[in-house]
Amino acid sequence: MKKFVIALSIALAAASASGRNPWTMEECMAYAAEHSADVEQARWDLASASADKDEALAAFFPSVSAQVGGQFNWGRNIDPETNTYNNVTTFNNGYGVYASLTLFDGGQTFNRYKQARVERKRSSSSVDMQRDDRAIATMMAYVDAVYYRGSVKIAEDKLAQSKGVLTLTQRQEELGIKGLPDVAEAKATVAGDEYNLVNQQNLYTQAMLKLRSHMNLPYEEQLELDSVAISDINALAGGDDAEVVYTMSLMSNPVAREAELGVKASEYAYKASKGLLFPTIGINAGISTSYYKTITGGSAAPNFGEQFRNNRGEYVSATISIPLFSNLGRISSVRRARYAKNKAVSRRDEQLRKLHDDVISAVTDRDGYAMEVMSLNTKVEADREAYELNSRKYEEGLITLIDRQLSANTYFSSRLSLLQKQMLYILKNKLVDYYKGNCLWM
Repeated sequence: MKKFVIALSIALAAASASGRNPWTMEECMAYAAEHSADVEQARWDLASASADKDEALAAFFPSVSAQVGGQFNWGRNIDPETNTYNNVTTFNNGYGVYASLTLFDGGQTFNRYKQARVERKRSSSSVDMQRDDRAIATMMAYVDAVYYRGSVKIAEDKLAQSKGVLTLTQRQEELGIKGLPDVAEAKATVAGDEYNLVNQQNLYTQAMLKLRSHMNLPYEEQLELDSVAISDINALAGGDDAEVVYTMSLMSNPVAREAELGVKASEYAYKASKGLLFPTIGINAGISTSYYKTITGGSAAPNFGEQFRNNRGEYVSATISIPLFSNLGRISSVRRARYAKNKAVSRRDEQLRKLHDDVISAVTDRDGYAMEVMSLNTKVEADREAYELNSRKYEEGLITLIDRQLSANTYFSSRLSLLQKQMLYILKNKLVDYYKGNCLWM
């Protein structure tokens, strides 16, 4: 007995360590949003956009460079002190530090920085878009899986009642109450229900595989789904104005944000391209020195420190570059930037139109499914009562097997329709909340 208790305790501990609670829809969406390859790629695009923004900001600072060079000369060469030819071996090297700063370039640097900053925000919105798209796809797959799981249960119930009718009909046939055609009809119904159960089980398996794929969940990890239910049937019909929901989505939806940011980025790119038509003003400064030594022949040169100080020179200059003609290169760049801006505006309008249609469709569908769920609840209850009454009538021999099966088919079909509309309502209601600005998996 003691060994049995110890073994049972070990088994329960192992099951507790390896198992987990069923996955809720929100948990599946959160997992998919964090483990999607598309989201990972969007994050790398965001990192690249951040690097572009830093580079654009650094363009405001001076460009500084240093140079060091050394040279050996042998054979016939020119003496730098006497400027005459000689035949000696010499060594010289130079050092320099140079800086340049653009003071005015027609706003190119300023507008490119603004464009890079907007592009970074746009990349951040793209990450949110990818996360939300993956979460929505996972939510749809989750709802499908829960629906097919429920359809399997309904198919099992229908098969059980068909087998019960077959058993009853066979007994009545033995008693002479029913004939062989009735038994054959009952067997055919059982065979049809068995096929339907197998079909629903296959569809459920496929739905679970699709859900795993959307989640990017390893196949060795267990996936058991939690139940999804509607808590208050009477509170289904929402009262949300579709246009109000659309206005809310414009402030929070990443699709709307990305579209607006795309237009802003194209506007800054257009302004930067127009800067190509303006003069460019810059300043330059530098400091340099050198060292020279005769290795073979000639007089001794001053030491390194003395030459380093005495040979030092500095300069400061200002330049202005005025664009006069560049084979229409600058004009063409401005035109292309203007066309890109117009294209971004058109793209934004199309995205906002699609978003408006999606919001209107989600609100309308949700309210319609809410009314259908309430109606189907009444219908399922009525069909259940009719099915139970017809079952008693069949047992008493008052109706035929076909009449009873028609009543059963109507009842189970109503249950399946109710399940389908409930899942669709849950899906659309979640989408409406998302368009209102709520997180999908919170």
